[in-house]
Amino acid sequence: MEGITHPIPRTVEEVFSDFRGRRAGLIKALTNDMVKFYQTCDPEKENLCLYGLPNETWEVNLPVEEVPPELPEPALGINFARDGMQEKDWVSLVAVHSDSWLLSVAFYFGARFGFGKNERKRLFQMINELPTIFEVVTGNAKQSKDQSGSNNISKNKSSGVKSRHPESLTKVPKMSSPPPKEEDESEDEEEDDEQGAVCGACGESYGTDEFWICCDACEKWFHGKCVKITPAKAEHIKHYKCPSCSNKRARP
Repeated sequence: MEGITHPIPRTVEEVFSDFRGRRAGLIKALTNDMVKFYQTCDPEKENLCLYGLPNETWEVNLPVEEVPPELPEPALGINFARDGMQEKDWVSLVAVHSDSWLLSVAFYFGARFGFGKNERKRLFQMINELPTIFEVVTGNAKQSKDQSGSNNISKNKSSGVKSRHPESLTKVPKMSSPPPKEEDESEDEEEDDEQGAVCGACGESYGTDEFWICCDACEKWFHGKCVKITPAKAEHIKHYKCPSCSNKRARP
């Protein structure tokens, strides 16, 4: 875990240097050290976080125990989603959360040491000149920022529509509530089907106020909480396999 050995940045230049060092460490974890990083994120372990350090190194570790923490904490439990997603999609998700964490740390320092409007603006401009970690690991770093932003907005809108209409999906996992039956079926049959829909993990009945996801292999529905998949994670999964189906594939 990160200790007190690193000097605390106090000026815009020092905060940016800290940002750049942490960013370099995170990029190294998600590119050159990818094999080691992947193996370290064992889903059987407890909630793990990816930390970028100011000296351009990285580490995967448990979150700090102190509350509140000395610095903002990165995304918790990145290891749980590793085997439930395509590796490329999982790395992209970790990269997005890492970008968010870097900004939160930088502007935490800015708030702590009283950066004014002009200092905050200058800090953001310096940060914005660098490609995001997501852009680096996905190979989109050469695209213009405006084009990249436009593409992200379009993708987000598209993803939002898909998540609300799971019955229309073909290449992404089924999410939210189970698809409705055909219109020519009777109301009684529909009611019986809804009452019979149960989670493949806990066996509890379907609830309209809960997030569900369907396994593309066995076609069983699961509570997101039972298979440790959130709506945000599901947006990045193209073909979801439940833990049982994933284990079957892993066996020789």
